[in-house]
Amino acid sequence: MTQTAARFVPFGTTIFATMTALANKHKAVNLAQGFPDFDGPDLGKQAAQQAIIDGVNQYAPLAGLPMLREAIARWSADYNNLPCDPATEITVTNGCTEAIAAAFLGLVNPGEEVILFEPFYDSYRAAVAMAGAIPKFVTIKPSSNGFTFDPEDLKAAFSEKTRAILVNTPHNPTGMVMTDEQLTLIADLCKKHNTIAFSDEVYERLTFDGHTHRSIATIEGMRDRTVVMSSLGKTFSLTGWKVGWAIAPPELTAGIRAAHQFLTFSVPGPMQIGAAALLDNARDEVDRVSKHYTSTRRILCEALSELGFKVHAPEGAYFIMAEHHHVSERLGLKTDIDLCTWLPEHAGVAAIPPSAFYDNPVHGAGFVRFAFCKKMNTIDQAIDRLRLALRT
Repeated sequence: MTQTAARFVPFGTTIFATMTALANKHKAVNLAQGFPDFDGPDLGKQAAQQAIIDGVNQYAPLAGLPMLREAIARWSADYNNLPCDPATEITVTNGCTEAIAAAFLGLVNPGEEVILFEPFYDSYRAAVAMAGAIPKFVTIKPSSNGFTFDPEDLKAAFSEKTRAILVNTPHNPTGMVMTDEQLTLIADLCKKHNTIAFSDEVYERLTFDGHTHRSIATIEGMRDRTVVMSSLGKTFSLTGWKVGWAIAPPELTAGIRAAHQFLTFSVPGPMQIGAAALLDNARDEVDRVSKHYTSTRRILCEALSELGFKVHAPEGAYFIMAEHHHVSERLGLKTDIDLCTWLPEHAGVAAIPPSAFYDNPVHGAGFVRFAFCKKMNTIDQAIDRLRLALRT
């Protein structure tokens, strides 16, 4: 008989760990898990190292070091047009994942409903379960112009029991960047139903082809009912630092901090000092990384199309969703899991089966997700292997 708490049994081991283990087993190029295979700027590492030497090695304050909270406030105002009070509206967390968990645990009661767009980052569904909430799903679907959702589906998901909606833009895994029209619709429904918006904005600086990110908190009437969550990892290629934050009005921040203090209490001080140095003094890294991803995105999209995938070029983030029917049909395979199990062993490349990101896995079975947040030679090596294995 399983000893795991019932709330976690449906989720098993995260798909990221599963596919990375498969990649390691077969020495495959890992285009599955979304971490860069290169380091972030030396400036941040040197600041963190110096902080350790200087003795910043005890507990940091619950809300985060003032130095970092002030840097986050400047970053938020400059990039997202979202001024905030470092003392009362910013909480530093162990990555955006902990910010999400703290928001659910601190602000959602058991039995309340939460709207999730699917496909979703897998921790969302687990956070809903930890809070004892009831998920309602709105499916993002491919269209002639990328991915979108049906406004009528969204309206139908709201009810008098809706406590929160989780918005992720730029979106993982589809790469959709929500438009002002879409954000305004969500905002109008939140105001109508007295609903909080949890906004995961970790890919805020990674957009392509003229698309730009806008925080839903900047839509009229949303500042006081939005929790903006982001992190250092994606923008500065330091995912292992796990430095994130939540920005919210004081009354919502109180709930976040109530949960945060019993989840992790604080984030390592040296990493916070390194993060502050980057947010204030390494902003040129944003342009450098964005330029690099523009290239890896284009090259991988072209190669996948050439090999028979139907590619949906992302507007933001650093993942490609590709329909695999024609490729799998040639191989005698059917689902995304079939193909993603086959690829590491036979092609030496690992990808993610997106069905893990849907309430109904059938909705994602036709896609495969590839990460392009890699060195150019890594992308080239993956393409060479895929061509060798998949060309007829």
